[in-house]
Amino acid sequence: MKFKSYLKDNIITLFLIIFVIITIEILLMIYDISILLRIYILISILLAYIIGISISYYKRKKYYKRIFNILDELDKKYLISEMVGNPEFLDGKILKEILKETSKSMTEHVNEFKFLTEDYKEYIELWIHEVKIPIATSKMIIENNKNKVTKSIDEELDKIDDYTEQALFYARSNAVEKDYIIKRTNLEKIVNNVILKNKNEFIQGKVQLNIHDVDIEVETDSKWVIFILNQIIHNSIKYKKDNENLEIEIYSKKQKDNSILYIKDNGIGIKKGELSRVFEKGFTGSNGRILNKKSTGIGLYLCKKLCDKLGLGIELSSEENVGTQVKIIFPQNSFNLTN
Repeated sequence: MKFKSYLKDNIITLFLIIFVIITIEILLMIYDISILLRIYILISILLAYIIGISISYYKRKKYYKRIFNILDELDKKYLISEMVGNPEFLDGKILKEILKETSKSMTEHVNEFKFLTEDYKEYIELWIHEVKIPIATSKMIIENNKNKVTKSIDEELDKIDDYTEQALFYARSNAVEKDYIIKRTNLEKIVNNVILKNKNEFIQGKVQLNIHDVDIEVETDSKWVIFILNQIIHNSIKYKKDNENLEIEIYSKKQKDNSILYIKDNGIGIKKGELSRVFEKGFTGSNGRILNKKSTGIGLYLCKKLCDKLGLGIELSSEENVGTQVKIIFPQNSFNLTN
């Protein structure tokens, strides 16, 4: 706030002061009063006004500058009313009261929205659990009535099951800390679980698996890591080359501060200009728009989000028409989750 702007905002008061001074001077001319006294009265009124408006200006400037400084430092800017002190001037007190009422109203709306979101999330989770029952039942029926048609239906049911699982993990992704158990886990068991889960797709797609050096211990939640690996494997299968068998290599390396799990494939790869965006929500890239390989752009986004929540690192490198490599980094003794 500049003094010039503040003075301009009080221009009417200034004109009134000038009017009063002129009026007084005219009245004093009637009486035999010395010129020095008249000048003294003139200077006194002007000086009193200047001192008064300057004090008022600097009070406001100091207060509003403090508000803006606090505002710049605050992540949750709606808490500003709780952070600023009580002003010494009336319009500042009115402003603070307005901010308090605004913050209170916004908090109420946020709590209402939070309640609705939690309610919707609970419904989604319940719906997913319920829909998994008919999926499992249908697969049992297919198992007892195997033929070419039921085999195709079984493949589609697997896709539905994967999508429902993705929806479940997506719904829970904002509250991983409420649904995790960090414990020492063997990476080989996690990898074998993922391989078993996708065995039909590996057989059907004639996928060549090369798994080695995965017998190491890491500290993580196996359920969430299985989901993350599953998403990466699905991407490898989805984006394989049409004229070449897919090869997937899974191995790990133990280092001083962490253990790294590598998942490499010889698929169609990713364009160099798109690599920086692969973990963005909804980003599909040119590969995601290929016929019969439509993508939602959710899989890798969820992998990154869950890795961040679990305190894991995830990196992706790729070369177009050569293949893709994903690294999942497990820090040693990392029990801290990020919010």
